[in-house]
Amino acid sequence: MSEVQRGPVSRTMVIVAFAIVYLVWGSTYFFIKIAIQDIPPMIMAAMRFFSAGLLLFLWCALNGEKLFNKKNISRALISGFLLLVIGNGAVVLSEKYLPSSLAAVIASTSPFWVVILDKRNHKVNLSSRKTVAGLITGFIGVVFLFSENAIKALSNPGNGWEIISLGILVIGAVAWGGGSLYSKYNSTGDSQAVNASWQMLSAGIMFIPISMSSSEWKDFHWSSVSTNSWLALTYLITFGSLIGFSAYTWLLKVRPAVQVSTHGYVNPVVAVLLGTLLGHEHMTGLQLTGLVVILTSVLLLNLEKYRSQQRRVAQPGQRVIKRKVLSRVL
Repeated sequence: MSEVQRGPVSRTMVIVAFAIVYLVWGSTYFFIKIAIQDIPPMIMAAMRFFSAGLLLFLWCALNGEKLFNKKNISRALISGFLLLVIGNGAVVLSEKYLPSSLAAVIASTSPFWVVILDKRNHKVNLSSRKTVAGLITGFIGVVFLFSENAIKALSNPGNGWEIISLGILVIGAVAWGGGSLYSKYNSTGDSQAVNASWQMLSAGIMFIPISMSSSEWKDFHWSSVSTNSWLALTYLITFGSLIGFSAYTWLLKVRPAVQVSTHGYVNPVVAVLLGTLLGHEHMTGLQLTGLVVILTSVLLLNLEKYRSQQRRVAQPGQRVIKRKVLSRVL
């Protein structure tokens, strides 16, 4: 499959989609924290993705979209499981024990994992000194982020869930990177809205047995959910999922995966600002250093990869020009 969809794509739509993924997804960490104050994490995730998927599915049906394609549905199930159940599920679960700003920083390592998991481009990526330097820099940044929480957890057994949550977030970031690549390399010419609806619907259904196995329903009472939590969930359904996830899956289809993964640079900044200004969260100097180091590493990784892609795209055109010049000389 080609890296970028062929055919003209509206520049304005691309800009708007990137703005949505950058800003809206950066804010979802803060709203997840509010939603799970009164709604158990896995129940909240089930409600969010099933509702968003169902609404998008109905919208596609009303617009006469082709809804049932066995091959496309199976691919949507896989990508939905990687991106939403493991990737986003890790964020939702970890925010029960960690500040939303810290969760966003760890999740921002997903572009880092995109480079590592992109086997099709391993030869190009890992032969570059800048790419290797970016990988090492990213590892150092993760150590900065983990160190203080790890020391606290080891010194106080009661904080063990914090370090476990950090590990869960790393697994989620790996799954998000792998899911993004799978979605990229296995996307079809069919409607991205239909694909996104199946991804969210399947994820919402998968979260139901997960919530049951974790006994979340036993202590959950609908009447105890505050207005703030309901409003936060509504925001996550409409903006975070219906608009945000649809924009993300569309961008994966029309733009290079490495370019789309740049949301990892902006999302943590938005999350940290909202968490500190509105959520009264606190990040230590060492953790902020880790944030800067990680963002620097993913920037190094993706700039190098993007430049190499630009060179490969430019080379065929250069050869054509050279042949034309040579024919004229002869």
